[in-house]
Amino acid sequence: MPVLLAIESSCDDTSAAICKDGKILANITTSQAIHIEWGGVVPELASREHLKNIVFVVDAAIKHAKIHKNEIDGIAFTQGPGLIGALMVGVSFAKAIALVLDIPLISVNHMQAHVMANFIDAEPAFPHLCLTVSGGHTQIVLVESPNKMRVIGETIDDAAGEAFDKTAKILGLPYPGGPLVDKHAQQGNPLRFKFPEGKVEGLNFSFSGLKTAVLYFVRDHIVEEPDFVVNNMDDICASIQHTIIAVLMKKITMAAEMHGITTITLAGGVSANSGLRSALQQLGETKGWKVHIPAFQYCTDNAGMIGIAGYYKFLEKDFCDQTVEPIARLGI
Repeated sequence: MPVLLAIESSCDDTSAAICKDGKILANITTSQAIHIEWGGVVPELASREHLKNIVFVVDAAIKHAKIHKNEIDGIAFTQGPGLIGALMVGVSFAKAIALVLDIPLISVNHMQAHVMANFIDAEPAFPHLCLTVSGGHTQIVLVESPNKMRVIGETIDDAAGEAFDKTAKILGLPYPGGPLVDKHAQQGNPLRFKFPEGKVEGLNFSFSGLKTAVLYFVRDHIVEEPDFVVNNMDDICASIQHTIIAVLMKKITMAAEMHGITTITLAGGVSANSGLRSALQQLGETKGWKVHIPAFQYCTDNAGMIGIAGYYKFLEKDFCDQTVEPIARLGI
């Protein structure tokens, strides 16, 4: 029954978790409010905040799990992808603890960990497709085993999460705007305004055109009605969200039919979006799919997903040594 300490520091969330025999006993995450005033994540500030927070979240995770540090059998950490400075904090901390406790290091791919978040509370069948939707990535991943995954479709420009945040900024919503778009969308009419869907062949995505369309849409309407956005915020957000989700549902349906797969999982920060969760569940019922969606705490960046991914690598003794380095653009 291996006990793992897991560390996640790829962007602006500092997180630590304890995973025992594939079960998450503690998952402690602290977010960085310092970025709000800048309207987005500032890499240097993120690195400094990780330095301030990492000892506290690790200590809190150990205490919450009611274990002693000497019980830890290995340390799983995010090697990439992510902000290089932020990754360096987590990697360096993990290497130091591994040296002190004389236990193995387990490097984890952040995007694979998002996929593996579905295994914390469930056991999706293999092979399955994972729709991974976050601020920096939008991918369809063919998952053949816990450690064998292949990207079969991805965004060629903006990710879906970027589309949410960038359109939110155009509408005057504060950072992070994605959750606020979701909140307003729940009260709006998703069919009132029509926005274009990116036309990309195959299983790839494109969302940059949506951002431009919303920019021109707002510009043209406020000329005639200065308070147009404020007066129609719910319907605008609902229509934007409807457009993004429609693209995602079309692509995952195409992928499922192409590969003859009926088990679908959802992952990434945008998987916390209520409209996306509902749409995939409804589509699954219509198509006869088995759909798995992680609990909210495992959707955004967190160490619990690093812990479960590290657990399966630990079982295969897939360890790394002290020469390991963070990789900002690490691919699946």
